[in-house]
Amino acid sequence: MMYDYLIVGAGLYGAVFARQAADAGKKVLVIERRPQIAGNVFCEEVEGIQVHKYGAHIFHTNNKQVWEYVNRFAEFNRFTNSPVANYKGELYSLPFNMYTFNRIFGAVTPEEAIAAVERERREAGISEPKNLEEQAISLVGKTIYEKLIKGYTMKQWGRPCDQLPAFIIRRLPLRFTFDNNYFNALYQGIPVEGYTQLVANLLEGIEVRLNVDYLAEREHWDAVAEKVLYTGAIDAFYQYQLGNLEYRSVRFENELLDIPNFQGNAAVNYTDMETPWTRIIEHKWFTFGKDKDGRDLPKTVISREYSSEWKPGDEPYYPVNDEKNSTLYQQYRELAEKEEKVLFGGRLGEYKYYDMDAVIAAALAKAEEILHLS
Repeated sequence: MMYDYLIVGAGLYGAVFARQAADAGKKVLVIERRPQIAGNVFCEEVEGIQVHKYGAHIFHTNNKQVWEYVNRFAEFNRFTNSPVANYKGELYSLPFNMYTFNRIFGAVTPEEAIAAVERERREAGISEPKNLEEQAISLVGKTIYEKLIKGYTMKQWGRPCDQLPAFIIRRLPLRFTFDNNYFNALYQGIPVEGYTQLVANLLEGIEVRLNVDYLAEREHWDAVAEKVLYTGAIDAFYQYQLGNLEYRSVRFENELLDIPNFQGNAAVNYTDMETPWTRIIEHKWFTFGKDKDGRDLPKTVISREYSSEWKPGDEPYYPVNDEKNSTLYQQYRELAEKEEKVLFGGRLGEYKYYDMDAVIAAALAKAEEILHLS
């Protein structure tokens, strides 16, 4: 055994665990199937712009321990997520706030906005929502649902909203203020040098091998370490012997444009059903249109996002946590709990949608549990 820990996957979960293990004096090897580190938070520089290759990532958290931890490895800017919704050329502020209620209902005061929403909720008369459509209407009324939820959600999940379970939308925050900060978090920002550099800093001094497919040579790699932390797909680990877990995937169309400003905002969601993409990201606005030296960027990069059903070979993004898939995951988890050598973690290993702060918190907790750091 050459290593104490083999980490399969150089995303956030694997990198944080690797850092903690190395700092605890363990000999660690990280292997990664892709040709680069950082998993789905990987950023590549294009014309001075940090492009989020696998979709926009905005770090936000209420967890002070996690915030202090990531700030050991990166300097964060003050970016605040304030997306815009485009419904057939009409622009609305997200999350639903007084700007939204003024555009939709003509409400000027919070009292007027509350009355308008309550009136629509009463008119709907839905006391026990049976699906996502009824759940959303019972929370925000029909007008907001039709303009800002229905089309986007249908594109995101590839199904009509009345065929989706109600639990997907447990709540829809309504802000009767003019606060258009999407995340209600104490700490928020984006690494000044990008997420790839954040992960590189986490992995500093740790051996990393890229373009390595663990599952193709599992016996070989298992033999090099006492323990394995696996952050890939749990059903793939077991060769899909119980069946495939389902995901939604995302396809990106990227364009480098020879103009300084395409949409004036980092994220614009397209909430009508006729527009085929779900949103457009303009990456330069994550850094306020500046390069790392503070100079104005003369060009811009945009990414149109298309949601799609996952199929083998695609990147899995969002687990479909319906009853069927949750039951199947529990069966895989029972197999995983019997493993003596292998630990499972991360969004694919746990078949769970994780925000970045939750990924880091989970990796820190796993490291503390396994490495007895406390």
